[in-house]
Amino acid sequence: MPLPKGLTRFNRSVTNKVTGPFAKRLPWFGVLRHTGRVSGRTYETPLMAWMRESSIVVALTYGPDVDWLKNARASQNSIMVMGRETLTVGRPQSIDRAEGYERVPKTIGIALAALEVDHFVAFPVLD
Repeated sequence: MPLPKGLTRFNRSVTNKVTGPFAKRLPWFGVLRHTGRVSGRTYETPLMAWMRESSIVVALTYGPDVDWLKNARASQNSIMVMGRETLTVGRPQSIDRAEGYERVPKTIGIALAALEVDHFVAFPVLD
């Protein structure tokens, strides 16, 4: 069950602006730079993200119907900034719940299970 839409709006207007500058440096976080599919504007969205082999896994805590995901899927590629790395990533692909839980740290998986997170995506790293 995704987190409430009201929380999404609050995070977009308040939390993301506060955490954005720090998210690039925090473990288990990244900032996705993506282009608005309608506006053409560049956005930066802080996300919990984990590098696994040649992809970056993201838990969809608000479900699959979020603007940043629609933008990333509509674009040929996006940029993910994680720590000191700036990575070009391809279109995110849905991965099933079981695989998503296997690809995140165990402690995070426990928290995500408590939130009833069912959806995950993997961004292929292109460079």
